[in-house]
Amino acid sequence: MTKLHIVVIFAVVVFATSLENKCNVPPEFWCSSEEVARDCQVTEQCHRYYEPKAKTDKVQLTLYFESLCPDCKNFFRSQLTKTYTALSDIINLTLVPYGNAREEKDASGKWNYTCQHGEDECVGNLIETCAIHLLKNISVYFPFISCIEHDQFGTPQFSAKKCAKQQGIDLQPIMDCSTSSLGNSLEHQMALKTEALNPPHKYVPWVTLNGVHTEEIEKKAEADLTALICDTYKGSPKPAACNKKTGLHHSWREF
Repeated sequence: MTKLHIVVIFAVVVFATSLENKCNVPPEFWCSSEEVARDCQVTEQCHRYYEPKAKTDKVQLTLYFESLCPDCKNFFRSQLTKTYTALSDIINLTLVPYGNAREEKDASGKWNYTCQHGEDECVGNLIETCAIHLLKNISVYFPFISCIEHDQFGTPQFSAKKCAKQQGIDLQPIMDCSTSSLGNSLEHQMALKTEALNPPHKYVPWVTLNGVHTEEIEKKAEADLTALICDTYKGSPKPAACNKKTGLHHSWREF
């Protein structure tokens, strides 16, 4: 190894060490927001990065939630449904129905789930997870899941039946999946996604934007998700919905 190599390696280590206090996200997400770019001291580089990607990149939005969580339902009703309906062309939305649940494998290899709001919530998570898997197209499964989350009074089974009828969806395969080994395995994948969060989630709903979660991102998502998506999207022109002023709402979280 030459002296030049040693100097370069030393410089990289020093630079990385200097970022540790503020920059706590992986390098691939340093340009995910102005806040993260600033903390990681790459604002200028990120501006150059945005330029060639602006016309094609959608905003990556992921929601970690659970089916009977009142705070999650409020987020669907007040923020997510209207924002995704208006801005679906610029959002890649991922739904992860698991939340604050816990899983434990029994002797047979089956995963047993314990959910914050009881057994019905575990059933609701499974129904929504199976809907995502079987319906495949988000333009089909998002209205179905959104309908379930908008229903404040019924059990997930009752809400799913009502919403499937409204959406013209064959519910039986979804219900069969929710009680099968396939559904059990699919929900385990939702658990793995949730448990892999960095930083770990502390409450639900929990939002990541372009793979990153910060308290500032969460507060903006809960107050005005449409504005957050519009501000994050670097493409041009922006959708008409981005030119409309939206009101502020309270924040909801469940620990």
